[in-house]
Amino acid sequence: MNKDAQMQRMAELPVLSVLLRMSLPMMISFFIQALYNIVDSIFVARISEAAFTAVTLAFPMQQVVTAIAVGASTGVSAVWSRHMGQGQGREASEAIRTMTALSLLFSLLFAALGLTLSGPLFRLQTDDAEIAAMGETYLAINWIFACGTILGKYYERLLVSAGRAVLSMLAMASGAVFNLIFDPLLIFGIGPFPEMGVAGAALATIGGQLFAVVVAVLLNARCNPAVRGDMLRPAFHPRAAAAILRVGLPSIVTMGLSSLTSFFLNQILLLYSTTATAVYGVWLKLQNFCFMPIFGLNNGIVPVLSYNYGTGRVDRVRKAMHMAIFGSAGLMTLLLLLLEAIPGAILTVFSAGPGMREIGMVCLRACVLSLPFAAVSMILSTSMQALDHSRYALVINLLRQCVLLLGTFLLFSLLTRSEKLLWLAVPLTELLTFAVALLFNHRFRRHLRAAQSARGA
Repeated sequence: MNKDAQMQRMAELPVLSVLLRMSLPMMISFFIQALYNIVDSIFVARISEAAFTAVTLAFPMQQVVTAIAVGASTGVSAVWSRHMGQGQGREASEAIRTMTALSLLFSLLFAALGLTLSGPLFRLQTDDAEIAAMGETYLAINWIFACGTILGKYYERLLVSAGRAVLSMLAMASGAVFNLIFDPLLIFGIGPFPEMGVAGAALATIGGQLFAVVVAVLLNARCNPAVRGDMLRPAFHPRAAAAILRVGLPSIVTMGLSSLTSFFLNQILLLYSTTATAVYGVWLKLQNFCFMPIFGLNNGIVPVLSYNYGTGRVDRVRKAMHMAIFGSAGLMTLLLLLLEAIPGAILTVFSAGPGMREIGMVCLRACVLSLPFAAVSMILSTSMQALDHSRYALVINLLRQCVLLLGTFLLFSLLTRSEKLLWLAVPLTELLTFAVALLFNHRFRRHLRAAQSARGA
């Protein structure tokens, strides 16, 4: 099948069929990725609670890399798909080559930060020398080799944008399998491998990411002719860079601010205990695991929306959005019911002691109430980004991941001084964000109707 036929499937096949083709492989691959993140945390928790706390404190800064990788890859996916839908091959090629240059630039930036700032950042957070030393090591390794995350997200997204979501799944799964194999070997020193603790966890993670990059490059070279000649030839085109960042900036800014928010939330939790910080780390891992289907759906829906909008099929855009919203809300409701019943089992998996279990039972039961509301907000935000209404997405993401989250935690902390009531801030944040997202969705749909009328005229 040639590249035009591959792209045309997004405009000709039934909407549900296209969404399933594009999203299911991504959901599976994100699930696998989440699974190895969970397993990584489980292994680290078995070292000690201090080790798990160190990794939890590193997580917000580690997520800055993910923010840039996800935001920029979302931007190039939407821009490239739109140009392809409009038959603008030269502009599509410029977008790919520009994204290659941006990926290399971001990788060099984080390598420099890893060599210089990982230690000072950790010493700002804690006076515990053991936690600071382990966290510095873990963060430095992840930042120095950030190219694995940045290039991996980019090359995997190219496969999705060209309708090759199954191949993207294979690339991500290859990295996950690598990590699952080497995590216990490097952490605990099994067989010929040295016992490296949290450093081993970091090396297994970045090793898996780099392995996935190699696989993704080979799959693009063999199976994605639309980008084969451009993906390894960096060039900078200002107009293409502006278009990529215009779409991707809301994700970059909000995920980056989310990392900053998590940094400050950790400082609030440390006022209570390091155990409270570890419990919040369990929730972040669990939340990330639950959201993997939504991340997969978001990855799959972006090229579907952008391509159909570029070809003038606004009816298909609206239908795809409806299916994504109701599907994600239903799935998260089922997960909510399941997780409300088993918080103790989850904490046991993370080797929780009596103190951690006491706080964690309350935390998890409160926080999982947020899942359905968060899912709908995320789908609406991504849809608005894909259809060039990034200002709405930016506000939603800022509220959800920064302003409301930090504000509600501060409010509950000041008013209640309770380590247990504090966790109600999470569902309250998602409920308020959900209300704002629905308001923006009403305005956004008026723009879609206007666009449909204009094209009909």
